[in-house]
Amino acid sequence: MKPQNTIAGKSSLWIFGYGSLVWKPDFKYNRSKVGHIQGYKRRFWHGDNFHRGNDELPGRVVTLIEDDDESTWGVAFEVTGAQVEESLKYLNVRETVCGGYVTKMVDFFPEGESQSPVKALVYIATADNALYLGPASPEEIGAQIVVCRGKTGLNLEYLLRLAEFMRSSCPHVEDHHLFSIEAVALTMVSRLLAAK
Repeated sequence: MKPQNTIAGKSSLWIFGYGSLVWKPDFKYNRSKVGHIQGYKRRFWHGDNFHRGNDELPGRVVTLIEDDDESTWGVAFEVTGAQVEESLKYLNVRETVCGGYVTKMVDFFPEGESQSPVKALVYIATADNALYLGPASPEEIGAQIVVCRGKTGLNLEYLLRLAEFMRSSCPHVEDHHLFSIEAVALTMVSRLLAAK
């Protein structure tokens, strides 16, 4: 689905971020809310050969995997008026062109609000794109993240900022996948520093 088809004629749109968008949206928005979507789990299964890696050493970034029993926490950004088109142009380059993502409309549940969920646009990397790396152990993923760097910066920074967001904005949520990879990566960095 093309985002433009989803929002044709709308003056506002919510966009759900679950990776680097939670700390670096890089587009103008009206307001943001922490919350979750249901039916998906966040996984470091997508390769990145631009922002957090390169062709020889692709970094690992998160995507969403369908799972009826899971939920994923992040931030939804409401864009209005001209922001709708501007944010979609930016995200289509950042996510779709560079990263091989598709878009879906999902129900977003703002934290602490008893009202109905709002529809939000989300970008998801699929298993059929060339950069999809798929499952691996926390040790394999952590080792890959520690050594990768792209045009935006270190893959380790991406991991640590996402973990920091979860601890500060969603302290009641235990993201085992994220935190196990973080623990492995930090242990490896400590060992590398001790060996110097």
